[in-house]
Amino acid sequence: MGQKVHPIGFRTGIMIGWKSRWYASKKEYANLLLEDKKIREFVKNHPSKTQYRSAGIDRIEIERTRDEVKVVLFVARPGVIIGKKGQEVEILQEELQNLTGRRINLKIEEIARPEIQAQLIAEEIAQQLSKRASFRRTLKRAIEQTMDAGAKGVKIQLAGRLGGAEMARCEKATAGSLPLSTLRAKIDYGFTEAMTAQGHIGVQVWVNQGMFEGDASNGADAQTSEAPKKPKRTYKR
Repeated sequence: MGQKVHPIGFRTGIMIGWKSRWYASKKEYANLLLEDKKIREFVKNHPSKTQYRSAGIDRIEIERTRDEVKVVLFVARPGVIIGKKGQEVEILQEELQNLTGRRINLKIEEIARPEIQAQLIAEEIAQQLSKRASFRRTLKRAIEQTMDAGAKGVKIQLAGRLGGAEMARCEKATAGSLPLSTLRAKIDYGFTEAMTAQGHIGVQVWVNQGMFEGDASNGADAQTSEAPKKPKRTYKR
């Protein structure tokens, strides 16, 4: 068995920031962590508003202060959540306040390139599989669309009773480069489950969005003062 590392967890704190940003004492920590999970699940799987699932919610970031909880939604189609004159946002804000019993400050941020966001690609594939689409055609189309949108590389893996087969199996497809061990590489990861009549199918997506760009001036200085790669070896006789 290979040692698998979650690409986002691997880069968190080094190249990527935390999704929840707050500090709590040992007594409160567990309750606040569960509260974060409740908020995310409530928004993603809203009991009455099914249109939220078509809005393309990539991630939900939470910040806490003494007075309020700031919830930031990163969405592909913000108009679906905002509604006419921002009425839907106010309703959702009230619902979250009733759920947590705290003051909520809700913000909606639009994603610039939803075509290369791994979570949105995974959800789109799961939706297609739930509608009984051919998994091979769905895989091929998803990879083509992601690469056309400007991704450097993509890998999609499906696991379960594919095509209604008796035995579960794993199918994967890749395109481009995917340096998972390189911390500078922007590797986005998404996972979801497709609900089919035969059972659940797991959908995993890795997308290489390019490299994190550091300070160019420091890089130039470092290169000039760099030691030669192959130092001259002295042999004793």
